[in-house]
Amino acid sequence: MRKDFAPVLELALRQALAYLHHVDDRPVGPTASLGELRARTCKEWNAQGIDASQVINDLVSDIEGGLNNSVNARFYAWVIGGSVPSALAADWLTSTWDQNAGMYAVSPAAAVVEEAVGLWLKDLFRLPSHTSFALVTGCQMAHTTCLAAARSWLLKKTGWDVEQQGLAGSPPIRVFCGERHATIDRAVRLLGLGDASVTTLRTYQSGALEPAALEAALKESAGSPALVLLQAGDVNTGCFDDFDALIPIARRYDAWVHVDGAFGMWVAASPRYEQLLRGMEKAHSWATDGHKWLNVPYDCGYAFVAEPEAHRASMSYHATYLSHQSEARDPLDWNPEFSRRARGFASYAALRELGRNGVREMVERNCDCAREIVDGLSRLRNVEVLCHPVINQGLVAFLDSEGRVSNEWNDRMIAEIAKEGTSFFSGTTWKARRAMRISVSNWQTSPDDVRRTLEGVERAIHAGIS
Repeated sequence: MRKDFAPVLELALRQALAYLHHVDDRPVGPTASLGELRARTCKEWNAQGIDASQVINDLVSDIEGGLNNSVNARFYAWVIGGSVPSALAADWLTSTWDQNAGMYAVSPAAAVVEEAVGLWLKDLFRLPSHTSFALVTGCQMAHTTCLAAARSWLLKKTGWDVEQQGLAGSPPIRVFCGERHATIDRAVRLLGLGDASVTTLRTYQSGALEPAALEAALKESAGSPALVLLQAGDVNTGCFDDFDALIPIARRYDAWVHVDGAFGMWVAASPRYEQLLRGMEKAHSWATDGHKWLNVPYDCGYAFVAEPEAHRASMSYHATYLSHQSEARDPLDWNPEFSRRARGFASYAALRELGRNGVREMVERNCDCAREIVDGLSRLRNVEVLCHPVINQGLVAFLDSEGRVSNEWNDRMIAEIAKEGTSFFSGTTWKARRAMRISVSNWQTSPDDVRRTLEGVERAIHAGIS
């Protein structure tokens, strides 16, 4: 039975445009309670079918107030970007085309578009030309993909074939790092290395890993497979590890170096900030997100590996019923998924819409806005700056009405700012203190948004104190 798609798609277009048109009029944070959302959505499943247009209208109504307005230019929580227009449009078409992007034979266009995206990104990040890549769901799976290649490469050097023999009985891999994101720990667990394999090393006050600490750790474990995790942009402070100093140390001990560049790698586009990445190209693997600073829709991440044979060995699988290619690139040879969304279309669109200069302008403007927000907050009553932005991340803490440090008060003020509605921030714990994290990643954020943000925070502080 054929159905006419036009009515429901036209309705979806109207609903989407209405949402985007009024995005600046809505509170940036959610307003509906958990109970309200459950009451509206967790209803008894209907036995009979419902008209598609009614389903969409009901969906929009049922979730009202339950969305984080993360496409808003004043959404500063969790390093979430918006979507540039062409990426959003390409994402709609991706669903319309409904391609399984696992293999060239299943979707030739999707496979070749991914090739273009990989080439452009390697050029942007100045990675070695022979580097392999994968488009995955986000940095969680980008880390997992890269570290699977690392596991294969490190164990093969000891004579162990992990793809054939598994992990049981294999030489243990030691993991060394300073500050790290939680997705690293999850990747280590998913790959069977375990929490106990991770050794946290001494860092500077900024959070950057101390080279002497890495040297001592690798020297002590010499002869054992070792994996070194470095950061291009800490999630709290935005600080970078010193790649120029650390990577040569790791390579002297034949350790694999992986760089978590979830958002920080994008500063490669800016002459103002590119020195923060000096020496990064000497690593073995890198991970970053598209749904952060490239501003493409969720879900999109990128994995890069400078040891393509290890990358492919850890991911590829051939079967007689699959139509493998000898010349074209089959994406499933490089990522954990067989069936997968053709997320390359949105990345392709965003990179073309912005161009190299557009990425640079967006990165620099976001960094400027982050600095202006932190500077402006520092002038407000009972606000203490904990970290000035290195790039687009900053940290502040709110003191109580008596000027005292209070974690409870800090979280109360974050809630007051969300309630006021002009902007939305997330909380974090940094050096045992609760703080508010400022993360500016949206392609639309402007100096006017900074002004409105500061005015809204000032109103929230006044309401909280009074």
